[in-house]
Amino acid sequence: MKRIVIVLGMACLMTGFYQCKKGDQTEKIAKKVDPNLPPRYDSINWFTSSKNKKLSKKDTRTYQNQINDFYDKFWLSGHVSGGMLVAKDGQILFEGYNGFADVEKQIPLTADTPIHIASVSKVLTSLLVLKLVEHKKLTLDQTVQSVLPSFPYPETTIRNLLSHRSGLPNYAHVIDNQKLWDKTQQIDNQGVLDLFANNKVDLISKPNTKFMYSNTNFALLALIVEKTTKMPFPKAMKYMLLDPIGMKHTFVFEFDRDKDKVSSSYGFKGTKWAWDHLDKVYGDKNVYSTPRDLYRLDFAMYSKKFLPKQLLDEAFTGYSYESKGIKNYGLGFRMMEYENGNKFMYHNGWWHGNYSVYVHDPKNHVAIIAFGNQQNRRVYDAFKLVGIFSNDYPITLTAPNSMDGGGPAGNVVKQDTVKK
Repeated sequence: MKRIVIVLGMACLMTGFYQCKKGDQTEKIAKKVDPNLPPRYDSINWFTSSKNKKLSKKDTRTYQNQINDFYDKFWLSGHVSGGMLVAKDGQILFEGYNGFADVEKQIPLTADTPIHIASVSKVLTSLLVLKLVEHKKLTLDQTVQSVLPSFPYPETTIRNLLSHRSGLPNYAHVIDNQKLWDKTQQIDNQGVLDLFANNKVDLISKPNTKFMYSNTNFALLALIVEKTTKMPFPKAMKYMLLDPIGMKHTFVFEFDRDKDKVSSSYGFKGTKWAWDHLDKVYGDKNVYSTPRDLYRLDFAMYSKKFLPKQLLDEAFTGYSYESKGIKNYGLGFRMMEYENGNKFMYHNGWWHGNYSVYVHDPKNHVAIIAFGNQQNRRVYDAFKLVGIFSNDYPITLTAPNSMDGGGPAGNVVKQDTVKK
């Protein structure tokens, strides 16, 4: 196994790993805004727009030792194919990559390899909707029907979709259970809307009465973004969010354009995952990204210029309290809420052989990002790393999750971005 150690100066760490690279500064966009174009996030240097305290050398080394130990025992020993990044207070403590983007062609998976991030895509979809709300192109409590007239449930609101309180069943389950779609044909987002508009599909519960996670919600939100911006969702995502944040290796997957270009997905025995009838639907999934790109987004969220505080607070507020527990859901973000008042946001994902984890902990200014492209539940163990940064969360690095499987480890690139 090959390991590469990269040593950077602390000045680079304070402004972000990528800011040290020549020519990798965020593109400056002209201040004059075309009123015919949708609103977008600011195009600024997000790594200098927020102040961060400096980690001590002792704390840095302590965290790094724990993360390295985790990576060896949980990730490498479990033959995870993917990438992981952990950061605190604007400093990347750890970054590691293992496996192959394409096993058959022996193409290694690197820091610049976009991986399907599954349901972590919902975070990005929600941020497009929230930006449209900020600029009064939408309101959270307007009905879905006011934007998509054929939508057949008049009480359902945009907030219900974002918080998974619409009562809508998952479109994939509707297709499977009610046989309302020819699975030899691919369905797209408009097809999802038509599925509900043209058939008598019962809601599982009345809107805003209970939490029920459903991919249908975010497939419809992508259509709402398209209708509001008058742009295809992939183009709106690029224009509104990805380009301004500087997420150069992130994109919305478009089947006909990208199916032969993207990193492959594998089952636990190493068999390449075939495309299916659901692979044209986006909003709920189908964003490809890298840990570095998602870290850029995570860091930007700390800036006062990202979203108005009141709106971001609404996104980070739990909406479902019908049952007791510490898990909740905001507007596109999962969260853990503890009785002591502490909480952090996160989202997991799974699609085909791709697994993903994203933790956003504003209290401790921690980001944990892990993506895998071969079916292996050990990717989810990265979530446990949040416990090393605070005693407020009763999460410990116990025994690894049982694996779904895992092939040969392949190439290993381990990057240490802390000055020694």
